[in-house]
Amino acid sequence: MAVSISQISFEHHREALGIAESKPRISWRFEGIAPNWTQAGYDIEILRNGVPQVYSVNSSDSILVPWPDTALGTAEEARVRARAHGNQDQSSTPWSDWASVEPGLLNDKDWGSAVPIAADRETEVNGPKRPIYFRKSFGVDQNVKSARLYITALGVYEAEINGQRVGDRVMAPGWQSYNNRHVYDTYDVTDLIKQGHNGIGATVGEGWFSGNLGFSGGHRNNYGDTIGLLSLLVVTLEDGTKLEVPTDASWQANIGPTVSSEIYNGETYDSRLEAKIAGWSSGSFNGTNWLAVKQLPSLKGKLTPPDGPPVRRVEEVKPQNIFKSPSNKTIIDFGQNVAGWLRVSVSGPRGTNITFHHAEVLENGELALRPLRFAKAIDTFILNGNGVQTWEPRFTTHGFRYAQVDGWPEATTPLNGDSITAIVVHSDMERTGWFECSHALLNKFHQNVIWSMRGNFISIPTDCPQRDERLGWTGDAHAFGPTADYLYNTAGFWRGWHRDVWSEMQINGSMSVPPLEAGSCGSMGRRYYMLEEQYSQAQGWIDTGIPREDTGLWDRDSFQYGDWLDPKAPADNPGDATTATHLVADAYLVRMTELLTNISTALGHSDLANKYSEQHTSLVDEFRKAWLKDGAMANRTQTAYALGLHFGLFTTEEERSAAGDTLRSLIADNDYLVGTGFAGTPPLGFALAEIGATDDFYRMLLQTKVPSWLYQVVQNGTTTWERWDSLLQNGSVNPGEMTSFNHYAFGSIADWMHQVIGGLAPAEPGWKKIKIAPVPGGNITSANSRFISPYGEVSAKWELNGDSFDLEVTVPPNTNAVITLPYGNVTREVGSGQHKFNVSRE
Repeated sequence: MAVSISQISFEHHREALGIAESKPRISWRFEGIAPNWTQAGYDIEILRNGVPQVYSVNSSDSILVPWPDTALGTAEEARVRARAHGNQDQSSTPWSDWASVEPGLLNDKDWGSAVPIAADRETEVNGPKRPIYFRKSFGVDQNVKSARLYITALGVYEAEINGQRVGDRVMAPGWQSYNNRHVYDTYDVTDLIKQGHNGIGATVGEGWFSGNLGFSGGHRNNYGDTIGLLSLLVVTLEDGTKLEVPTDASWQANIGPTVSSEIYNGETYDSRLEAKIAGWSSGSFNGTNWLAVKQLPSLKGKLTPPDGPPVRRVEEVKPQNIFKSPSNKTIIDFGQNVAGWLRVSVSGPRGTNITFHHAEVLENGELALRPLRFAKAIDTFILNGNGVQTWEPRFTTHGFRYAQVDGWPEATTPLNGDSITAIVVHSDMERTGWFECSHALLNKFHQNVIWSMRGNFISIPTDCPQRDERLGWTGDAHAFGPTADYLYNTAGFWRGWHRDVWSEMQINGSMSVPPLEAGSCGSMGRRYYMLEEQYSQAQGWIDTGIPREDTGLWDRDSFQYGDWLDPKAPADNPGDATTATHLVADAYLVRMTELLTNISTALGHSDLANKYSEQHTSLVDEFRKAWLKDGAMANRTQTAYALGLHFGLFTTEEERSAAGDTLRSLIADNDYLVGTGFAGTPPLGFALAEIGATDDFYRMLLQTKVPSWLYQVVQNGTTTWERWDSLLQNGSVNPGEMTSFNHYAFGSIADWMHQVIGGLAPAEPGWKKIKIAPVPGGNITSANSRFISPYGEVSAKWELNGDSFDLEVTVPPNTNAVITLPYGNVTREVGSGQHKFNVSRE
């Protein structure tokens, strides 16, 4: 029954080493099931330089409370713990465990004499850039007290000290809008530095910085044409003095066994070249024959610590089946469509050339490579003949379930689960949401949604991880955002991306961020995650980011994606939807203006709230003039009516009732199959729930014929698809270009599953007040949902036995919940603890 604090965190960081904030706000998460426990006050103890200081505050706040002490300095470590006090007659928590926080380099001068460097060689301009190895030797004459490495690259890097890899981040520092913001990482490397001779090195590939990106073959050098490195190693010695090792003209550079490494095309590694650079990151290495380096101009973007968690290896998947294709190719089925790469352990004759082709599906028993478009997705490993070698790519990723292996030396190494493994990589966010129910196919679909999120949250929110695209489309992220926020703690991930969104909006706007080409903003808007920080972004989009007619609606000459990839869109024209593109755009403009009104009110900007409220009212009127006649939408489609109902575009009860009947009729006449695309899918289930037609949506949700959510499941899909029919019923791949098998947009419907089947949603922002309102249907007899809120674990577990509905809920300390029971909509409000309810559906 006792309450305790299970976690201390700072701002949005999962790890608080090298952060940007000198006065980071503090949050704590509770554990325990004490009934009706609420916080009346708290103590925070901060330990700096061995000196403790306790601060006591009378407040119920436990999320993002102000830093109570003076600001931390550059690289100053502090340790923090907290305890919370309950209200009268309620216990206090014990002190939490200590948590460490340490800012990075807070000012440009803290970088000292470090400058960006490149190898003194002619760079490849019109082709793949060969990865560069950078190194330097340095001496340490005392025992080491602590050491920090601050590092970034013009490209993607992997660092070493004395032959040991630094950290476990991959594809670092990720992809940003490099011209505005350039992320650097901070590592604690104390254990890697020794007294005496030391060496530091980093390998840098072209990555997103200068590699080939975009459609139809793409283009190179989007942010720069030269691979480079910027780093500063700061070693604090036993006597307190500091030794700095900055990147400067004293470093050396060379090429090595990583021959090429491209985002789309893959990596080639010739291990026969390893001998020439053996020991290259050690202090005793003789670099006489290495190249000199040259200083590059200062980075265009502001150096900044990361907001989101790093990309890491997060899981390993073993082969499920290894077989020969009809053309006698060796193919591995890993049983799961993933984003990442392969790791191999293999021995064979020197010069053995092993290649790995990656694909998401098979067609006629062979790898289906056409959906990759211009991306080659090929890795090559050349053996050196010196026994067993373990290798994996470092500067590329692939989206794949299947791998074709050519040149494998079967005579010396069997190809099996011991010799080859799929490595899953994505931004290492904390998992926060779970859902399962009595319907096996729906559970599998939910797993597919999770896998698609994992495959597309790699530094930025991409559309797909496999072909020549992988861009940060704002419309896709808007659709999937609520689902993502339930499944994982996305706060830092979105915050970093939104910094780039806002930077690009102020320049020229873009439909994908980071952009490759400037263009107008898409019709589906953007997510507004941290309200105060991103308020200017929201205002900018509404005030100046939209080309408008005199009515305030979208300019009819503007390009719109509309209800992208609705089921009737032709294979060769994914935007040719059954709902007018500007109807969709205008509907979302009305909704976004309403949200901005609400945001303005929440932030206390009353004058602006009134301004946007007036705009919203005017836009509703103009939308109705443009798209409604006698209360009916101009397009008689599921999307038009779902948008109209969910966004409040039918303004009288009579209209709303008629619109609801029309939507239900449209769905029934379509045999309860889906008729929506990217824009119409997220609001569809909620629109039906709002008119009391949840059963209709259950019938849609549980369909297995195309187009439906479960069609992909019965077709053996393991991620959500870009098209409703990316794979046709005959097993062939859809002939269109847009045939990704790992897209999260249609997985946005999981938000409805979490809220309606699972019954969990915030009743107020931040989950301080919780809404628990499961609505059974579709012959589903049980469901179990769990969410790690900022306050602690929320759960709802229900079971339907005949006419008896049983519900068990857990409400975390310092919150309360509004429980709405089905079959009569009985509502009760409860405090923290475990609660059980029973109701009959008679």
